Amino acid sequence: MLEKYLNNRFLILYITPLIIGSLAVLSFQPFNLIIINFFIFPIFFYFTVYINKKFKSTFRKKPYKKNLFIFGFLFGFGFYMSGVSWISHSLTFDENFKILIPFALLLIPLFLSLFVGFVTLIIGPFLNYNFSSILIFSGSIAFSDFLRAKLFSGFPWNLWAYSLSSLTEILQILNLIGLYAFNLLVITIFTLPVILFYKLGVFKKSFIFLFSTILILSSYIYGSYEINKNENLSKSIKNKVYIKIISPNFDLRYNQTIDQIEKKFKKLIRYSDPISSQKTLFIWPEGIFSGYSYEEILIFKDLIKKSFSKQHYIILGINKLDTNTGSFFNSLLLVNNQFDVIHQYNKQKLVPFGEFLPFSNFLNKFGLKIITEGHGSFQKGSKNKNIKLDQMNILPLICYEVIFTNFIQQASPDTNLIVNISEDAWFGNTIGPEQHYAKSIFRAIESGTFFLRAANKGTSAIIDNKGTLIKQLNRNEAGNIEFEVPLIKSKKNKNDLIFFILLITYLLIFHFNKIKKYEK
Repeated sequence: MLEKYLNNRFLILYITPLIIGSLAVLSFQPFNLIIINFFIFPIFFYFTVYINKKFKSTFRKKPYKKNLFIFGFLFGFGFYMSGVSWISHSLTFDENFKILIPFALLLIPLFLSLFVGFVTLIIGPFLNYNFSSILIFSGSIAFSDFLRAKLFSGFPWNLWAYSLSSLTEILQILNLIGLYAFNLLVITIFTLPVILFYKLGVFKKSFIFLFSTILILSSYIYGSYEINKNENLSKSIKNKVYIKIISPNFDLRYNQTIDQIEKKFKKLIRYSDPISSQKTLFIWPEGIFSGYSYEEILIFKDLIKKSFSKQHYIILGINKLDTNTGSFFNSLLLVNNQFDVIHQYNKQKLVPFGEFLPFSNFLNKFGLKIITEGHGSFQKGSKNKNIKLDQMNILPLICYEVIFTNFIQQASPDTNLIVNISEDAWFGNTIGPEQHYAKSIFRAIESGTFFLRAANKGTSAIIDNKGTLIKQLNRNEAGNIEFEVPLIKSKKNKNDLIFFILLITYLLIFHFNKIKKYEK
C-alpha cells in the first residue's frame, strides 16, 4: 500500500501538498492545534527530498525541478486558500465588490504560493536526509515569510510563529530576538521530528532532541520569570491613564440613513457611560459609521458636547476627506468633547481588494477600475507621529496594520501605549477575527507596552506589556471594558539583525557539512 502511494506521481506531487497545506491552518486560531505542525513540516520536508532523490523514470521527467516547484506551490496554495478565505467574505457587504470575490479567492493564494514554490525549487536539489538540510529548509521557509511580509506592500498573515499565540511564556523571547528570528526557530522545531526517519545513531538523535528540549524549556523558564516579574512592575508605576474601550456590536451596513447614524451615536454614548469628573480616554472602534465621513457626521456634534466633559477625549475610526486634494482616507481621529480633531492618523497598510485593488494595472483592463471608486477607495496615509496627549505617547494602528511588526520596530522610543481600532464585521463568521486578534498579543510583547484593542464584532481587549490578557469583550459582545492602564515605555528589538545572524549561521552549517561530505 505504502509502496504504491510512494510511486504514484499524481498523489505525491498534487494531492499530498494540497492536503497538508490545508490542514496546517488548524494549528492557528481558533483551532490552536499546534501539534499538527510537528507532522506537517516533517512530511513537507520528507517529500521535498523524496521528489528530488526519486529515480528518473517516475519523477525526473525533464525538467525535474518543475516537480519541486509544483510540490511547494501547491502546499502554499492549500495553506493560503484555507487561511485567508476571510478576504472573500469581506467583499460580500457591497454589491460593487462581489465581482472581486473570484479574484480575491484565487489571486491572493496563487501569488502567496509562489514564495513557497520558489523555496522548494531553489533549495530542493541541495537537500538530503540530514540535520543541516533541516536547517537550510527551515531557514528558506522563514526567509520566504520575511519576503512576503516586505514585498508588494507585504502580507505577513499567519506566519508560522502565530500558531503559538496561546503559549505566552514561550513568546517572551520575541522582545529579545524579534518576530522573524522567532519564526525561524519555530519552523526549525516543527521540522525536527523528521530525524526519526533518518539513519542516524541513537546518540545523534538523542542529542538533537535534547538540545531542542533545552531550548524550549529555557524559553519557557525565561518567559515565566519575565511575566512574574512584570506583576510587581505594573503595580509600582505611578503614571496611569483611565481608559474605556467600547465594543458596540454594530452590523456592517452601507446606505444608512441619518436617523440610523444618530441611533448609533446614542448607543456609543450609552456604552461609554461618561462620568464628567473622571478624566477618561474613550476608544471607539473602526468602521462604526459605515459609509459616512467625519465631515458628514458633524451634525451630531451637539450630542458629544452634551454627554462629554473637558476631562474626556475620544479615539474613533472613521473615513476622512482631505478637502484640499480630494483624497479619501481610513482614519483614526482623536477628538475632544467639542468633537474637534486634535490628531489624525491615516491608515498606511490597506487591505487588498477590500480597501485597494492589487494588480490594478492588470485588473483595470477587465473593467474593474470602478470597483475602487467611492467609499471603497482609500489613499495610503503617510507616516504619522504618535498621538501625544498629557503623559500618553500613543502608537496608533488601524485594523489590519496590527499584523505588521515593522510598526513596532519603527515606533518612537517614547511610546508608552498602543491603540488598535478594528472593524471585524468584515470577517463575518469566519476564522478571521480570532486570527486577527492573536496578532495583538505579539505586538504587545514585542513593544513591551500595554496594548488596547477596540473592535466591532471582534475581540476588544486590554493586553499588558507581556501579552497577558487583562480584560476582554468577546466577539459579538456589546459593552465596555475599563482599566487604569500603567504607561510603560516601549522596550523592544528594533531590527531584524538576529534573524539574519541565524540565517547566516544556518547557511554556514549547511555549507561546511557539504564540504565535509565532499572531502570524504
